Amino acid sequence: MPDANAKPKALIETFGCQMNEHDSQRMREILLQEGYDFTRAPEEADFILLNSCSVREAPENKIYSMVGRLGEFKKKNPKLIIAVAGCVAQQEGKRILQRQKEVDIVMGTDQIFHLPELLAQARQGKRAVRTAWMPREQKTQNFIPTEELAHFEVRGASAGLAITKGCDNFCSFCIVPATRGRLVSREWENILAEAKLLIEKGAKEILLLGQNVNSYQAGGVNFARLLKAVADLKGLRRLRFTSPHPNDWSPALTDLMAGHPMICPSLHLPFQAGADRILQKMRRGHSQAQYLEQVAYLKEKIPHIGLSSDIIVGFPSETEAEFQETIQVMRQARFSQVYAFKYSPRPGTKADSLPDDVPPRVKQERLSRVLSLFESIREEILLATLGQKLEVLIDQAHPKEQGVMTGRTGSHLPVAVLSPELRIGDLVLVEITAKRAHSLEGRLLA
Repeated sequence: MPDANAKPKALIETFGCQMNEHDSQRMREILLQEGYDFTRAPEEADFILLNSCSVREAPENKIYSMVGRLGEFKKKNPKLIIAVAGCVAQQEGKRILQRQKEVDIVMGTDQIFHLPELLAQARQGKRAVRTAWMPREQKTQNFIPTEELAHFEVRGASAGLAITKGCDNFCSFCIVPATRGRLVSREWENILAEAKLLIEKGAKEILLLGQNVNSYQAGGVNFARLLKAVADLKGLRRLRFTSPHPNDWSPALTDLMAGHPMICPSLHLPFQAGADRILQKMRRGHSQAQYLEQVAYLKEKIPHIGLSSDIIVGFPSETEAEFQETIQVMRQARFSQVYAFKYSPRPGTKADSLPDDVPPRVKQERLSRVLSLFESIREEILLATLGQKLEVLIDQAHPKEQGVMTGRTGSHLPVAVLSPELRIGDLVLVEITAKRAHSLEGRLLA
């Protein structure tokens, strides 16, 4: 017999970027305040929330497919509430309700703090759509309400902290300005207040988040000044940020990273494509030479930096010779991590009007070559660490190996450490003793 006093259960599935992960964590805290427990079993759930991504076509289609499957659970439990949040919700709005009768709530990217109201409507049998933007008259705002800061809990060693939302770059392939809005920077006093709370709650590492973090500008404070202010906070052991744009990167930021011990020697700097003609069609605003000049200075000032990047293959009209320029950039930059994708047109973007004229088999073949080169470079990077003594922040227990904990180096390389005594949040010195398939093994030194 069901327990009348049992708490309702929620399930959150997150797709896409770290900003979506951050938003899901915010919504988790809201649901906790609303009296929910959490489950990973959809058959146990009273509320299922899909936090969606529409940057590429595949994740968007995955959302619709998943909603269809969830309909089977709703037949068995008519009180089950299903919500679609995030970028697909912002993009599609009420069309989701028209297309998917199983969905009760559609909630855009600016509406996550209205989740309690939308749930109350859904419990009354009223389907709800909320995709309005918060006012953008001012370029700065506290888009995370101050009263919500204290509710955020730190799980593990790291915590994400949003400093901007939206983007003003309007790259021709990118849907972010349509799904996340124009750039807004969060007031820096509000950011510092949250950072201090996160440290008090146990965060050893903070990750500053935004679609274009180094465009940050609020109250006369730019990104470099904000970065230093957070890095200087007492009790913080590591500071990371993602993602910057090459257009707003400067030698001064490189110098700050090189000179501050709390700022990790790790940087995600997307270049997308190697050929200048394709970069112009993408409206990236930088050339291959400018990008490689930034990389060269980064490696000069921070020789052990871990660089990662985004790559799109098969952009409209990309030739084989132009694709080879992408390969050449990879060889010069030597990324330790690459996020590579086949181009897919996104509705409402400038590139959507271009003929998608690179055949699918050519896109797939180019993607395979990118991934093959990345794997060979990463193999060399991992092997080069053997015998080195590196600091590792422990972030979880190994999911399969008893007594083994895993963590990351400052340059973001994954390391497994055999030591049952270690705890999440420990910052330890290890000697790298072996290379695994995609990670390292280390022996605890101190």
